[in-house]
Amino acid sequence: MTSSQVSAGELLQLIRSGRANTRAGLQRATGLSRSTVGQRLDLLNRAGWLRHTTGTSTGGRPSDRIVFDPTHASVIALDLETRHARAAVVDLAGTILAEHTGPMDISEGPEHVLDHLAGWFPDLIAAAGVPPAHVCGIGLSVPGPVDWESGRVIEPPIMPGWDRYPIRERLQKAYARQMGTGPEDEAVPVLVDNDANLMALAEHQANHRDCSAFLLLKVSTGIGAGVVIDGNLFRGVDGGAGDIGHIRLHDRPDALCMCGSPGCLAAVASGRAIARELSALGHDTTSGRDVKRLLNEGHPDAIRLAREAGRRVGEVLVTVVTLLNPGVLMIAGELSGVPFLTGVRELLYQRAMPRATANLQVVTSRLGDHAGLIGAAAMVVESLYSPARADARLDRLAR
Repeated sequence: MTSSQVSAGELLQLIRSGRANTRAGLQRATGLSRSTVGQRLDLLNRAGWLRHTTGTSTGGRPSDRIVFDPTHASVIALDLETRHARAAVVDLAGTILAEHTGPMDISEGPEHVLDHLAGWFPDLIAAAGVPPAHVCGIGLSVPGPVDWESGRVIEPPIMPGWDRYPIRERLQKAYARQMGTGPEDEAVPVLVDNDANLMALAEHQANHRDCSAFLLLKVSTGIGAGVVIDGNLFRGVDGGAGDIGHIRLHDRPDALCMCGSPGCLAAVASGRAIARELSALGHDTTSGRDVKRLLNEGHPDAIRLAREAGRRVGEVLVTVVTLLNPGVLMIAGELSGVPFLTGVRELLYQRAMPRATANLQVVTSRLGDHAGLIGAAAMVVESLYSPARADARLDRLAR
């Protein structure tokens, strides 16, 4: 690509990444002339996407610093779990402006759940203090494998009735109905991805940007992993990457998984599996949230079973870590406390080759319950402000 072909969207990418934040820096990075850089910046300024500040002077005239303005639009982020959901209005830098959490049974099916979620939108937007026109997209995190191109869940073990359902279209219609937009209005973009993927994206961007291979393991009702390589989510060919909860354990053919197969890791070491074992011991537990409650109370049975679950997960992670050689392994989700983490570390460092773990940090989530929301918002921002998508949007705004 010649310098004259560097678009406004590509300039925006340089600005957003921090690689060039002055006119002179943009000229050096792209080879564009001063006048062409000015023309490209005019497009971005008219769209309201940039903010100009005065840089620090080193003796001469202070430079005009150009940054992406994260307040010019907002995203609705949705984090759907098996028994509850979170929704938030988030600015383009990941700051939560308003949030709502409520019970939600994912087994009630997509029509009921998506319409119910959309019912939260008017009050949520009002609480955030932004006009509805400020919302540039909706991001949805779901506990199942997602085909990225279509935005549809594919054969999800813990989402009955959701397989290949047109989530985007339904949520767009529900949003339009709640916000009173008509057919003449452009449908709000809706993006969908797996929860572990979006948590990994959020945690990597917030705290581990310098890590070229980042692995997040979410252990809640189910088990899944998100992988970020060189700053980009690795989804596999059809969204199935990271679905380690359905790796088979050779010694547990008696454990029947919700996917219908025997011996899956999720059937042995997930929050649902531990809840089942605790229930057999006489405790009132049905989900990972119940297990987390007992762990927080220091219940000995819960602590013992969580540590054992961590060891079983650690068995699988030995192979995953050897294959990916990540710099950071983050444990997240409802079981990500000391007992589970201790079990993971025991097996991982015992069985993996020292070469595979020499530069490995094993840590827990920094964003906690907000990781899914922040990741869902980041997914929308990364998509809408990618060079090609940004150029298309700028073209529409100029008409």
